[in-house]
Amino acid sequence: MWTSGRMSNAKSWLGLGVSLYFWGLMDLTTPVLSGTPTRPGRLEAFLSDKPQPHPRTKRSWVWNQFFVLEEYTGTDPLYVGKLHSDMDRGDGSIKYILSGEGAGVVFTIDDTTGDIHAIQRLDREERAQYTLRAQALDRRTGRPMEPESEFIIKIQDINDNEPKFLDGPYVATVPEMSPVGTSVIQVTATDADDPTYGNSARVVYSILQGQPYFSVDSKTEHYQMSVLESAPVSSTVGRVFAKDLDEGINAEMKYTIVDGDGADAFDINTDPNFQVGIITVKKPLSFERKKSYTLKVEGANPHLEMRFLNLGPFQDTTTVHISVEDVDEPPVFDPGSYFVEVPEDVAIGTTIQTISAKDPDVTNNSIRYSIDRSSDPGRFFYVDITTGALMTARPLDREEFSWHNITVLAMEMNNPSQVGSVPVTIKVLDVNDNAPEFPRFYEAFVCENAKAGQLIQTVSAVDQDDPRNGQHFYYSLAPEAANNPNFTVRDNQDNTARILTRRSGFRQQEQSVFYLPILISDGGQPVLSSTGTLTIQVCGCDDEGHVLSCSPEAYMLPVSLSRGALIAILACVFVLLVLVLLILSLRRHRKQPYILDDEENIHENIVRYDDEGGGEEDTEAFDIAAMWNPREAQAAGAPKTRQDMLPEIESLSRYVPQTCAVSSTVHSYVLAKLYEADMDLWAPPFDSLQTYMFEGDGSVAGSLSSLQSATSDSEQSFDFLTDWGPRFRKLAELYGASEGPAPLW
Repeated sequence: MWTSGRMSNAKSWLGLGVSLYFWGLMDLTTPVLSGTPTRPGRLEAFLSDKPQPHPRTKRSWVWNQFFVLEEYTGTDPLYVGKLHSDMDRGDGSIKYILSGEGAGVVFTIDDTTGDIHAIQRLDREERAQYTLRAQALDRRTGRPMEPESEFIIKIQDINDNEPKFLDGPYVATVPEMSPVGTSVIQVTATDADDPTYGNSARVVYSILQGQPYFSVDSKTEHYQMSVLESAPVSSTVGRVFAKDLDEGINAEMKYTIVDGDGADAFDINTDPNFQVGIITVKKPLSFERKKSYTLKVEGANPHLEMRFLNLGPFQDTTTVHISVEDVDEPPVFDPGSYFVEVPEDVAIGTTIQTISAKDPDVTNNSIRYSIDRSSDPGRFFYVDITTGALMTARPLDREEFSWHNITVLAMEMNNPSQVGSVPVTIKVLDVNDNAPEFPRFYEAFVCENAKAGQLIQTVSAVDQDDPRNGQHFYYSLAPEAANNPNFTVRDNQDNTARILTRRSGFRQQEQSVFYLPILISDGGQPVLSSTGTLTIQVCGCDDEGHVLSCSPEAYMLPVSLSRGALIAILACVFVLLVLVLLILSLRRHRKQPYILDDEENIHENIVRYDDEGGGEEDTEAFDIAAMWNPREAQAAGAPKTRQDMLPEIESLSRYVPQTCAVSSTVHSYVLAKLYEADMDLWAPPFDSLQTYMFEGDGSVAGSLSSLQSATSDSEQSFDFLTDWGPRFRKLAELYGASEGPAPLW
C-alpha cells in the first residue's frame, strides 16, 4: 500500500497487526499521495498476518495533490514530498520510478527513499500544475511491486506580478460645473497572479494625481459618491449616465434601483432632458448608524421594438457606492422630552430628574449642561453642569406656579457652537399648605322682629390647595364664640354652612352690629383651618321681612325730608365749596408790589425791569452822578429813586441767616453759606454767580478784584467804601471796620 510523506489527515488503524491508511476510495495495492481527497470514498482492506498482494478488481481513483511554492530561489533542490510503499522494508529492495510531465527535468525522485525534489525554478503563471506517475519495482527482478499510479503537483502562487491596465492609456472628458459624484470613466486593470489563492490577484485602485477634484473607487472603479449626513430629504447626491448610441425616442432612458442596501435610503429619478439618473436622499442619514451604502442601478430603454428583441437585452446595470460623511452634530437627548412630577414642599437642592445627552459623533465629546434662563426667569431650578442632575434652587409653590416648562441645553465642550436642547415639563404636586377662607367679605342683616332658627346667611369657602379627592370643608363657631347666645352655625356637608338665629327680640338701640367668628377647616393632612368673620347688622323690617332701615340715626331725621331734598342740599354744599376754592386761588395769584428796601442785601437782589433803559440820557432810571463821584452823590443827600415804575425785586437774602448778614469778614460769610448748604438737603448743587456793577478799569472805584491782593503783606483798608453811597453800603459793612464783637455761630 502506498503512503505519502505529508499525510496530515491519515489515521492509524490497528487490527490483527496490520497498519491501514484511509485516503478515500482507493485500492490497498495503490500508492497514496499527500493531500486532501476531493470526494469521499470508502475503505476496503485485507486482513492478513503478513502483507501480500491480492488480486482485486480495478477501481476509479481520487488522487491527492502535492503543493510547492513558485519562484524558489534557493541553491538546494526544493523538497516536494515523499512516496512510500508499505512493502518497503528499508533494505533498498524497492526501487521508485517517476514518469510524466517534468519527470527527470523539473522533478526528480530518490529511487531508494522515494523523496521528490524540484530541480528548476517554478512559475505558476507559465504552468500551474504537473501530472506525474509513480511506480515501485523490485530492484532485483524489476517486477512491479505496486501498480503504476498518477498524481498531481500544483504550483502554489506568490505575489510576483503587478496589475496592468491592458486598455490604457485612457482619455476622458467631463462637462464643467458637473455635480459631485458624476461618473467620468471606468478603467480596468488585471493581475496575472492566482485569484483563487490569497490576495495576490486583488486589485486596489487609487489616484496619484488629480486630487481633490477626482476620486476613484478603490475596489470596483464603479460610481463613487458621497453625501453629508445632514443632507435634507430630496437633496441631490449624484448622477449616473447610461450611454445609448441610438437617437431620439430610442435613446430615452429609465433608471431604477434594483438592488443594494441603500434602496430604502435613496431614490433615483430620470432627467428627461439629459437622460441621466439623479440619485436623491430618501430618508435622513446618520454617519454613526451607517457609513456607506451600495446601490445596483439599472438603465433601460422604455421603448422597445418587438422585431429587435433578439438583439437585447436593452438594459444595463452599474454599482453605485455612496459614502456618508460625518458632520459635527449637536448633542442629542435621550429621551427627546422629559415630564417630571415634584411636590411643592420639596427641599431646596433636591434632585428631581437626571437629564442625559450624548454627542452622536464618533468623537463623543464631553457634554456640559445648562438651563435656558428665558424658560426659567424665576430661577426655580438648577442643573449640574457635568452630570445633568436637575435640582430645585428655590421653594416651589403650586398656588403660584403649578407648571414649569423649562429648556435644558447641552453644549459640546470642544465646540460650544454645537448646542442641543430638550423640553422639560415639571408639574408641581399639591401639598396641603393653605387653610380655607371666605372668598369675600360676608355681611348680613337680621330683622328686629326675627324669630329663633331663622336663616340669615349661607356662607362658603375657598382653598388654594387642590387635593386629589377634592375639597371638603367643615364649619363651626370659633372657640371663643362657641356659646354664642345669638347665632349658630349649621354645616350643610356640601362645603357650605347656614347661619341661624338662636333667639328673637333684636334691638338696634341695644346693639346694631354683631361680629360672628366662624371656624373653617379642610380635610387635608395635616388639617388646616382659619377664622372668618361674618358681620351682621340689626335692621328694622316690615311685617314681610323687607328692610326699612339698618341705621339708628335714621329714626332721628325729619319724616318730611325726602331723598330728593337730601340730594339738593348736598349739591348746594358742593357748589359753595367750589366757589370758596376759586376765590382763594385768585387771591393767591394776585401780584403784590414790592418796596425797595435799602437794607436789603444789594448784591443778592435780582432786579427785573420791563422797559428798556435810555443810557446816559435817562436820568430817571438811576443817579448817574454816583458813577462820576460817589462822595458828591452822598453829600447831595439820599439817592433819587425812579418815579415812573417800581422795580419788582425778589430778594435772596431771606435764605441767608441774619447772623451772616452782618459778618465783618468774607471768611465768616463763606463759612455761613457752607453751613447753610450742608444743612439744606434741597439746596441746588451748583455755585452761585454774583455780578457787581461800578468796578473795573475806568471806574472811580477802580478794580475790586482780590487776585493781586496776596502779593502785598500790608493790610488793605476798605473804609473808602462808605463814601460811595447806599449801593456800596453792604460792601462797606463787609470789608470796612465794624464796631462791636463778631456774632457767634
